[in-house]
Amino acid sequence: MALGAVFFALTLGLAACGGNSVSGDDVINVDGTSTAKATYNHWLDIAALSAGGQAGAKVVIPDPPNFTKCIADRKASAPKPVKGQPKTTDAQYKASCKTQYEQLKGQVMSFLIRAQWLDSEAKRQDIKVSDKDVQASFDKARKSAFSGNKAFAAFLKQSGQTEADLLFRQRTQLIEQKITEKLTKGTTNVSQEQVTSYYNKNKAKQFTQPATRQVTVVLTKTEAQANAAKAALESGTPFASVVKKYSTDPTTKQKGGELLVTQGQGEKVFDAAVFKAPLNKVVGPVKTSEGYYVFKVTKSTPAKTQPLDNQLRASIKQIIVSTNQRNALTKFGKEYQDRWRGKTECAKDYVVPDCSNSKAKTTSTVPPGAVPQQTSTTPAPATTTPSG
Repeated sequence: MALGAVFFALTLGLAACGGNSVSGDDVINVDGTSTAKATYNHWLDIAALSAGGQAGAKVVIPDPPNFTKCIADRKASAPKPVKGQPKTTDAQYKASCKTQYEQLKGQVMSFLIRAQWLDSEAKRQDIKVSDKDVQASFDKARKSAFSGNKAFAAFLKQSGQTEADLLFRQRTQLIEQKITEKLTKGTTNVSQEQVTSYYNKNKAKQFTQPATRQVTVVLTKTEAQANAAKAALESGTPFASVVKKYSTDPTTKQKGGELLVTQGQGEKVFDAAVFKAPLNKVVGPVKTSEGYYVFKVTKSTPAKTQPLDNQLRASIKQIIVSTNQRNALTKFGKEYQDRWRGKTECAKDYVVPDCSNSKAKTTSTVPPGAVPQQTSTTPAPATTTPSG
């Protein structure tokens, strides 16, 4: 079957119609293009199979509104209750079935809606994906993912998908890629001046290893105890003995009072005192939120700034490119989602946050073309997405 005919035979139900109302046989209408209930049910089966876990396991699709089959299946497969424990009621089974159905419905509706959003956005931006492109991309992905026809056939059976389903997904992902490429075009153009500017602005935080000081400390609860510890140290008593007698900090006490202090990472008053103190001189008491410190700096290592060499320039360029691309996609994503959500109407029993007639605001981060409950092996590669 030719690729174009495959898409036609996919029963996606994507038929253009006037207005934005949803007919009785449809679940979604996006700016005049509808999606049939048969399509929804098809992808619901796929999502349920994936959620079912093990290959070959029996999967009963939750059947609203009464969930009769689902309740019967759960009752039949439920373990015998332990003596003294109450039996699970039909109402509890029904609530469980309903919860599962709502989760599957949300996944499938988001998938179908956002796939249509991408298709509509591609037309809006005059972005074209040919049948030849889709087939070539699919064949390459299939060859990479499967050892042969037998493995591929087993995957189709396990996932409940047809090759036409996978081609549809592949087309959606190629549209994502092309939209993303268009949005991020030019973001890789970064000048040496921009790199230098970024380095200078972020030198202290990103490219400098802070100064450190090795100190020996005694931490006490009161200032009087701190003064007594300091007097003992100044009279020649070994630090380890003073730490053992006076210190209340179990961590440094086990190490004879040794502590490595990194500049800018501790309490400000203690940090300032440590980095102002001369080497090998007893200092304190210094009052902190933890108590009173008496300490001596035994070693000082100055801050070290990474030079702006070619390797660092390349890294900074990539940081700027990534930031530019993220900003471009974020800016577009909000406008994209608001535009198409405003043109999306869903049938009464199929309303999800992506629908304009939903009372809930969409918070989903699902990519526009992401499939519901994707199985672990699929010949459709992951792509960057213009989602908000």
